[in-house]
Amino acid sequence: MSSASSVNDALTGYAAGRVTAEQLVRAVAGVYYREQGAGSREQLKPLMEVIERAHPGIVRLTAAADRPGFAIELTERPFPKQYEDALRSAVQTAVAQGGVPAPSSLLPAPSLLARLYVAVRKFFSA
Repeated sequence: MSSASSVNDALTGYAAGRVTAEQLVRAVAGVYYREQGAGSREQLKPLMEVIERAHPGIVRLTAAADRPGFAIELTERPFPKQYEDALRSAVQTAVAQGGVPAPSSLLPAPSLLARLYVAVRKFFSA
């Protein structure tokens, strides 16, 4: 839930002129690449299209020491000035639509039967 609120804070801050383009790109890309569900990723997709078009190579793959596979790291590069108008209009559209929803509002609460099934399954698998 804090990731959605941090992105919403960055969006409103950028629209008000308190947040730089680099800070906004870092907040949006961090949440976009970290989220696994489709909810907030879909909300951030128009922003990420502008960011990836203007700022290719925003992420890089590195070896993950604590688990198999790769880790995604954000690169430290300035955002190109010529794309700030496109970024500002995408931010204004996202803010007008209400920002990014909190993850808890994206998924329905599991039913009683589903929770009971999970509890029984955990009991017998342990």
